[in-house]
Amino acid sequence: MKSAVSSLVRSNNSPISRTLLYHSSKPISQSPFFLSNTPKNLFNQRYQKLQFSPNSTSIMASLSKSEQAREPPALPLPSPPLSKFKIGLCQLSVTPDKERNIKHARKAIEEAAQKGAQLVLLPEIWNSPYSNDSFPVYAEDIDAGGDASPSTAMLSEVASRLKITIVGGSIPERCGDKLYNTCCVFGTDGKLKAKHRKIHLFDIDIPGKITFMESKTLTAGETPTVVDTDVGRIGIGICYDIRFTELAMIYAARGAHLICYPGAFNMTTGPLHWELSQRARAMDNQLYVATCSPARDPGAGYVAWGHSTLVGPFGEVLATTEHEEDIIIAEIDYSILEQRRANLPFTKQRRGDLYKLVDIQRLSSH
Repeated sequence: MKSAVSSLVRSNNSPISRTLLYHSSKPISQSPFFLSNTPKNLFNQRYQKLQFSPNSTSIMASLSKSEQAREPPALPLPSPPLSKFKIGLCQLSVTPDKERNIKHARKAIEEAAQKGAQLVLLPEIWNSPYSNDSFPVYAEDIDAGGDASPSTAMLSEVASRLKITIVGGSIPERCGDKLYNTCCVFGTDGKLKAKHRKIHLFDIDIPGKITFMESKTLTAGETPTVVDTDVGRIGIGICYDIRFTELAMIYAARGAHLICYPGAFNMTTGPLHWELSQRARAMDNQLYVATCSPARDPGAGYVAWGHSTLVGPFGEVLATTEHEEDIIIAEIDYSILEQRRANLPFTKQRRGDLYKLVDIQRLSSH
């Protein structure tokens, strides 16, 4: 396209040539609409030549360059430790009683495991009310562990005892003088395998509907999180992270089989965007997406939408709850990933000559 534009600008010093030349050094947002002084027929003639000339680089660029569409290049999908397993989504009621919340979560995890779940997912902020006033009060020092973090101590003990993988929803984390919204992943040995701090803070203001500013108390995380577990390679996001497709694309490029999003969408955006976002992230990246929400409490200061869900790699809803407290068990079959990618091979059809996703974290580690 650049060479075609240059050729056009050099030819005949026409009005459109002069207009393109004048604006070539300006950002679009700073430039007036460049067709304003251009005769319509002349523009149509030039535009058609620009778009459809056999010698145009736009025609040459039609060849797929999928290997250049991501930097570093996408990793191949790794062979998972198992092909099929059951996941448990524990949609929990949350109260101001932290000790009760911890005991209640333990019981739910145990029930999911008894029903065959090898991976259990908990909701966002399951040990505390979801409010800026509560985050500092309920926050735990996860790195210190033990009595300083009773919520994660419970998750570690249960994962080890039941020999399951737990994506532990999220809890408020205190680290020095900062607070984070943090998800911990525990392996079957009970060891902490990964810790994801919510990258995109939920700041929203819809007049007459909902206003919430996580940034008043919380600090944003800085690191995308992918972890290898006994049930495959998992990318982690928390609630608002799901809206940013670039993060999911990074996880897909790192070979994730599944992305888990503990989340608490609200009564305004939940009905419109919750399922839609999940299906889009799964479909766009041809992998599984699992979400888990707190149960709905109409008397709470922040009312969660609920509807914890498992979505397959074709964007299909495989299992979902309503809004009340519930535990659902569903099967994940990783063999379908390769099947879907063969059916619709758009990962091999990306136009690396036109756009590129840069994974800064991976790039800097090389």
